[in-house]
Amino acid sequence: MKLKFYIFLFLLSSAVFAQQKQVETSIDTTKNKIGAEFKLTLKTVVSSKSKVVFPKLKNIGPLEVIQSYPIDTVKKNDTYELIKKYGLTQFDSGKYTIPSIKILIDKKPYATDSIRVEVANVKVDTLQQKMYDIKDITPADNGIGDWWIYVLILIVILAIGAFVYWYLKKHQKKKIEEEVYKTPIEKATSLLNNLEQKELVQKGEIKEYYSELTDIARNYIEEAIHIPAMESTTSELIQAIRTASTKKKMTLTPETVENLERVLRQADLVKFAKSKPLEFEITEDRNKIQKVILTLDNAIPTEVPVEEEDQLLNEAQKQKQIKLQLLKKRNKRIAISVGSVLFLLIATTAFFIVTKGFNYVKDNVIGHPSKELLEGEWVKSEYGNPGILIETPKVLKRMDTQKVLPKETMALIKEMQLFAYGSMVGNFYVTVSTSKFKNPVELDLAKALEGSLKVIEAQGGQNIIVKQEDFQTNEGVQGLKGYGTMTVFNPIDKTSTKAYYELLLFKQDQGLQQILILHEEGDTYANDITTRILNSVELRKASN
Repeated sequence: MKLKFYIFLFLLSSAVFAQQKQVETSIDTTKNKIGAEFKLTLKTVVSSKSKVVFPKLKNIGPLEVIQSYPIDTVKKNDTYELIKKYGLTQFDSGKYTIPSIKILIDKKPYATDSIRVEVANVKVDTLQQKMYDIKDITPADNGIGDWWIYVLILIVILAIGAFVYWYLKKHQKKKIEEEVYKTPIEKATSLLNNLEQKELVQKGEIKEYYSELTDIARNYIEEAIHIPAMESTTSELIQAIRTASTKKKMTLTPETVENLERVLRQADLVKFAKSKPLEFEITEDRNKIQKVILTLDNAIPTEVPVEEEDQLLNEAQKQKQIKLQLLKKRNKRIAISVGSVLFLLIATTAFFIVTKGFNYVKDNVIGHPSKELLEGEWVKSEYGNPGILIETPKVLKRMDTQKVLPKETMALIKEMQLFAYGSMVGNFYVTVSTSKFKNPVELDLAKALEGSLKVIEAQGGQNIIVKQEDFQTNEGVQGLKGYGTMTVFNPIDKTSTKAYYELLLFKQDQGLQQILILHEEGDTYANDITTRILNSVELRKASN
C-alpha cells in the first residue's frame, strides 16, 4: 500500500515538475559589459496542433530589447520544439533581474524563470590606450528633424500654385475685356448666340440660362441707354427705361416695356423662387429679349446730348454706385490685410521653427505645463516636523498617510506628515514627508531608500532603476540621494510613461525626512524645476 502511495506521489510531482518546466529559460551569459547583448533563450515543446504566442516586448524588466529574433522550429517525431531568442542590453552598470514573462500555449499562460545578470563598467587603461583631447561641443538637435524642409517646400508649391492661378484668371479676364465690339447691339447679339450654343436648357440648367439671358439685356441697356441696370431691381429698371424714353425721346410702345418686365419677372421667379417654366415659355422669353433689344436699339436717337445722359443718373443711383465702389475697396483692403497677417504669421512661425526649433515654437505658442510651472510664482514654505524649508512652484497640500503607506509600515511610525503636489501620472510630482518612529532604531538611509522605492512601486512605479550618492544641503547637512528612471503605469487609461525621479533622505535622531521629485523623462523645464527645488532645501533640527 505504501509502495503505491509513493509511486502516486512520484507521478504527481513529475507531472507538476513537467508543467512548471513547460518553458525552459536560459541565457548565454550572466555578466556582460555596458551596452553588450544578453541573449535570452526560451524553449518549449508542443504538439503539432498547439498554438504558441511569444510576447512582443520593448523592455523585459530593466533591460531593453534590442533584437527580437525569429522563432526557430525543430520537428521531433510528433512534436515541435520552438526556440525564441531576445537580444537584451542595459547602459547602466549594476545587478539586474530579468523578470518572469508569460508565454501563451493554447491560450494558457506559462511563466519563464527569472535570471539575475550583472552589467559591468568598461575598464579603460590610460597607460596603454592613447588619450585624445575633448571634442568641441556639438550643437544639440533642435528636435524637428528634416520635416520642416517638406513644410517649406509645401508652402512654396502652394504659393506658386496661387500665383499661377491668379495670373491665368487675370489674363483670361483681360482677354475677355479685350474682345471689343463695335456697338452694344453687336455685343448683345453675339452673346445671345453664344448662350444658345451652351445648350444650358438641354442640360437642365434653367437658372443659369435665365441669369445669363437677363444679364445680356441689362448690360445692353446699361451701355446703350446709360442706365445702371446691373445694380437696379426689376421695378427700378423698368421705371428708369420709361423715364429715359421720355427724356431721350425714344419711341417705345408699352408692349416692348411690358415684354421686358415679364421676362425679368420670370427670371426672378426662376432664380429666387425655383420656378420651372416650360420649354416653349423659355423659347418665347428668349425671343422677347432679342426683340426688346432690337426695338430699344432702333428707338435710341442717333445723337443724345451728354447733359441729358448725365441727368438720367439721378442722385440715388449715383449714391448707390459710390457705395458699391466703397464696399469693393473696403473688401479689397480687408482681403489684403488678412492675407498680409496670415503671411506674416506663417513666415514668422517658419523663421522661428528654422532658427529656434519646433519644440521652442510649440512650448511658447501652444504652451507647456512644466514651463508654466517654472515661470510662475514660486512659494517658499516649511513643511513637517522637524521642518523642511523648501521652495516649490505650487503650495504642497497635506495628504492622508493612511492611504499611502501600508499598515505594517504605519505600525512602526509614531508620527508622520506628508505634503504633495501633482500625481505620479501627471507631468510633475513632488512630495515632502517627515516621520518619527515609535521605538529607538538606528536608521540606515540605504535601507530607507529601498523601503521608499517599494512604496513607489506599490503606487504604480515599475522597472525602477536606482543609483545613489551622498547629498549635502547648502548648510552642510549630509543625506543620501537616490535617482534614476522608472515606468509609471496609469490605471485609468492603461498607458505607461518613462519618468525620472530624485529622492532625498535625511535622518535626525529618531526621525526621517524625505523629498521626492518625479517627472517625465526628457522634460528640460522639469529638470530646471528639480534643480531649483533641490538648491532651496533647508532642514530644521529635531527638537527633543
